[in-house]
Amino acid sequence: MVTQPVHHLDPLGADLHGEAQGLRSIGPAVLVELPAGIPAWAVTSHQLLKTLLVDDRVSKDPRRHWPAWIDGEYQDSWVAMWVGVTNMLSTYGTDHARLRKLVAPAFTARRTEALRPKVEQISGALLDALEVLQSATPGAVVDLQSAYAHPVPMQVICELFGVSEDARPDVARLIAMFMDTSAGPEQVAQLFGQIYQVLGDLIAAKRAAPGEDMTSVLVASRDEDGSTLSEVELRDTLLLTIGAGFETTVHLIGNAIHALLTHPDQLAAVRAGEVSWSQVVEETLRWAPSIANLPLRFAIEDIELPDGTTIRQGDAILAGFAGAGRDPEQHGERAEEFDPSRQISEHLAFGYGVHRCIGAPLARLEAEIALRALFERFPGLELAAKPDQVTPIASFISGGWSSLPVRLS
Repeated sequence: MVTQPVHHLDPLGADLHGEAQGLRSIGPAVLVELPAGIPAWAVTSHQLLKTLLVDDRVSKDPRRHWPAWIDGEYQDSWVAMWVGVTNMLSTYGTDHARLRKLVAPAFTARRTEALRPKVEQISGALLDALEVLQSATPGAVVDLQSAYAHPVPMQVICELFGVSEDARPDVARLIAMFMDTSAGPEQVAQLFGQIYQVLGDLIAAKRAAPGEDMTSVLVASRDEDGSTLSEVELRDTLLLTIGAGFETTVHLIGNAIHALLTHPDQLAAVRAGEVSWSQVVEETLRWAPSIANLPLRFAIEDIELPDGTTIRQGDAILAGFAGAGRDPEQHGERAEEFDPSRQISEHLAFGYGVHRCIGAPLARLEAEIALRALFERFPGLELAAKPDQVTPIASFISGGWSSLPVRLS
């Protein structure tokens, strides 16, 4: 089992990339302590993380492979929101394959491309509103995170899963609370209660009046063959697909905006057609992934690493995507620099292997459309604060900004 951790991970993620760089200087896998005193191996090496993501000796199911969880530890802490659910995020082997197969129809290439007009419509409507605001109050400071980066993917995923207009604010608020790793037992219990109430209402509504949305498809799968999808799996699958379907894309869009506004030479290259929006998106995913650290995976048996370190059976593993994204062994000596023109051989921002993010094509589509539309509509867009005054979201899991103050022009 794990020994004494050598590093206490900052629960607020005040310097995600600096912390990841420090860990990487110690070794490819470093024993850390997460909030609530949870020991885990933080993996910040691109190659090691890639290897472990597809290693059959690594599981995502705490109910089978995390002795601490099985013994009742940490079940009322923040980590319950990540591993105490039953969906693709916390299952292993055939259970994971079965759940992924049920969700896959929502994210086929055809269905993703069919959403292009809807994404363009949503982006255009939001930009129209911002243009009206800019005309009425020239020079006004606008928070693009809440006014644009958040509502674009939020509206898209809610359309896809049939979430009503009335329920969307509650869904957004509750999903955001998942990133709070300081939550205590009472907060965790309240959050689960509220989320399951909202999702329960959504499931009940689709049972009463099915539509063409993906929630209706999943409800039908559950009702027609209960052995395929249990009621708990149905609820927790909706939690994952709706939550991950917009929260990560929010930060992808916001991170790309911030990166371009703080790297004017790179923005000029995009405007000159020397760099594509697709390249901007991929470099943002590498340089500032929306999920900086993803909890948790578990060693099914002892795993000896190339440097001689041994991850013992039952040890928890933290996937350090922020660290892997700037690993100089993978991305060269300029790995810390934002440069969309670079030739990215590979990044792990969407994961790798069987757990690779199923909604990755949709996230890319939304980001490319939203970014192109924004910078074309407001060519004089500028940050309304010094770069070091923009506040990151308080989380070691999410990599993004709590707000993005800009002036439109």
